Amino acid sequence: MNEGITAEERALAAWEIVAASASALAAEWVVGTLSGRGRLLLLIPVTTAVVFMLLSHRARGESAREVGWRLDNFAEAARLLAAPMLVVSALLVGFGWYAGTLDFGRWEGGQTIMGVPGLSLIWGPLQQYALQGFINRRAQVALGRGSSSVLLVAFLFALFHLPNPWLTFATFAGGLLWAWVYQRAPNILAVGVSHSLMTWVMISSVPAGALHNLRVGFKYFG
Repeated sequence: MNEGITAEERALAAWEIVAASASALAAEWVVGTLSGRGRLLLLIPVTTAVVFMLLSHRARGESAREVGWRLDNFAEAARLLAAPMLVVSALLVGFGWYAGTLDFGRWEGGQTIMGVPGLSLIWGPLQQYALQGFINRRAQVALGRGSSSVLLVAFLFALFHLPNPWLTFATFAGGLLWAWVYQRAPNILAVGVSHSLMTWVMISSVPAGALHNLRVGFKYFG
């Protein structure tokens, strides 16, 4: 993807990554804190970021299919995801069983998974759209396809989950897998569903106190 790309195009892609990342960090560390329990203020940076990404796709002539909103390669992406997901799930479930914390009915804030299935299955693909469909694609322009861009995507995903130690570690590991799979079979739905499922397994296995209700940014200290 990097062949024939000019220095100016690489610089622009790098700037787009910085802009999108800054918007995410502002939402978590600034707006999220100021909004308290309300969520409406978060719509401002989120909407701004989405509009920015959509305009960027349009300016570059990227179709929804190119970004990864497609079904023809879903099976290939799922195949690449299956083995790592099964291994990590087995380790997490084993840990939860041994520690006595395994509870598949547990969810963020004490809600059950049955109370938020729609939200969880929507939120995963949306996060992966921003992470893979935008940041990963721009990272491939700036750094080329391969380890450098995969590491950058994983690093940024972990950065967005600071200072929560469990989430930072988990999102870096997950970010490596999802970025690697996306570069081989760009499918937002596959990596998004994987994201949702692995989040559920982690929440069901790891002690609730360790996850700190999935809080990030300044809210982690609240």
